[in-house]
Amino acid sequence: MSGRTLVAGIGNVFLGDDGFGVETVRALAGRQLPGGAEAVDFGVRGVHLAYQLLDGYDTLVLVDATARGGEPGTLYLIEVEDPGRTTVETERPAVLDGHQMSPDTVLALLGTLCAGTGGSPPGRILVVGCEPASLAEGIGLSEPVAAAVPEAVRMVLDLLDEAAGRPAAAPEPCTPAGLPEN
Repeated sequence: MSGRTLVAGIGNVFLGDDGFGVETVRALAGRQLPGGAEAVDFGVRGVHLAYQLLDGYDTLVLVDATARGGEPGTLYLIEVEDPGRTTVETERPAVLDGHQMSPDTVLALLGTLCAGTGGSPPGRILVVGCEPASLAEGIGLSEPVAAAVPEAVRMVLDLLDEAAGRPAAAPEPCTPAGLPEN
């Protein structure tokens, strides 16, 4: 294992709160990340993300807007149960639109690419998600989602510290409610 971690900000900045992942990775850009960790804004380039993962990462942290029915701005930490088992299995070849790939589609493509190349997907895949208020056309995050970005940055930094074998920073006194285990 390489000890490498990729933090991938994904989403469309032209669809309001769908830009959450991109904005969170932008906020991480000014931070010192633990060795072996990198943060990249993939935006809507899901195919590029799948191919970059073939370079060998132990951990993938996807940062994205994630509608799960909570209050806008609620943060979620979701762990993918079996990251190596996700493949595209259809009767007809999948039509991949490089600008409309959900995290599930990216992971399915990665599984298929790994099967074809002999590569390995990351051993651990996490999603730091935020409940959107609006995914309507427009640039800029809603107030509750913008307010969640600093907490999402802290969550990602804690995950990176954990992946690097360092103790996570002490939690802030105010943490978001509703963080499911997965």
